[in-house]
Amino acid sequence: MREQTNLSRAARAPALRRWLCLTAGVACAAIGAANPAFAAAWEPTKPVEFVVPAGTGGGADQMARLLQGIITKNNLMKQPLIVVNKSGGAGAEGFLAVKEAKGDPYKIIITLSNLFTTPLATGVPFNWKDLTPVAMLALDQFVLWVNAETPYKTAKEYLDAVKAAGPGKFKMGGTGSKQEDQIITVAIEKAVPGVKFIYIPFKGGGDVAVQLVGKHIDSTVNNPIEAVAQWRAGQLRPLCVFDDERMPYTAKVTATMSWNDIHSCKEAGVGVDYLMLRGIFMPAGVTGEQVDFYVDLFKKVRETPDWKKFMEDGAFNPTFMSGPEFTKWVEKAEATHRDLMKEAGFLAKP
Repeated sequence: MREQTNLSRAARAPALRRWLCLTAGVACAAIGAANPAFAAAWEPTKPVEFVVPAGTGGGADQMARLLQGIITKNNLMKQPLIVVNKSGGAGAEGFLAVKEAKGDPYKIIITLSNLFTTPLATGVPFNWKDLTPVAMLALDQFVLWVNAETPYKTAKEYLDAVKAAGPGKFKMGGTGSKQEDQIITVAIEKAVPGVKFIYIPFKGGGDVAVQLVGKHIDSTVNNPIEAVAQWRAGQLRPLCVFDDERMPYTAKVTATMSWNDIHSCKEAGVGVDYLMLRGIFMPAGVTGEQVDFYVDLFKKVRETPDWKKFMEDGAFNPTFMSGPEFTKWVEKAEATHRDLMKEAGFLAKP
């Protein structure tokens, strides 16, 4: 009998709530605003600016524009996502613009390792803690590339040639100064005694790949996605990936090779490994609901065939994180970059 009474009460509850709302009027609206169960979830009501703290054509720019296309194609957001490149000061321009937009949920930024390296190298008044972590979209590898017309077939052959030529003879191209590409270059020099490059910085990975095709530089440490088109066209040759293991993707990229066919640098006797963040941040001072909207948005992006193809084509590590797990990862990554840059002598003087 008690069960029947409880069920009857449960059945009457929605009707009772509707009656209370009708009689209470404004009070009911106030309850709805305070109670997430009654309130609608936040979503943008005007265009969202998507900041890229790097030049056009590089890995961050390519990923941002792909995200923009997927979101538009699949109607994942009612408002447009507008990509804006702010590459000045090794990305400081972009980071400071988002830092200054405190509390603004209509501005998001895609990050790479310059999230850590730029403030550490320049002393610019910015730290990742000035932003709100949203999500890790993926981790990006780095590959040692040479022009396909050179005789070098392995990393050992190339580095032996660099060593034999002596300091100042071979040019390594990379994105920015005292950023991840130059950090890796210095790490190679420390790992292989006698190797010394002239490091030449460019605005973005797209420029770097073009310069290597044109033989204006001798090698690069570009991300896979930044050089895959030139590799597929037979213009560039990958020598090793800066990791302890080979990349897992076995589908052929060229007529004869997959990403998995590229040796790890560890196999090649070069003890250097490095993974770069591809993540999303917002300004400080935004609400949990606003962060949740973008976390959910990028989770939906990850389920699309276009995103999965992009991950494989660019040989990304597709790890996804959000919330406290992502924040802890960022804290650890900052400490790692501080150690690497201290060893390379790249830290800004106090």
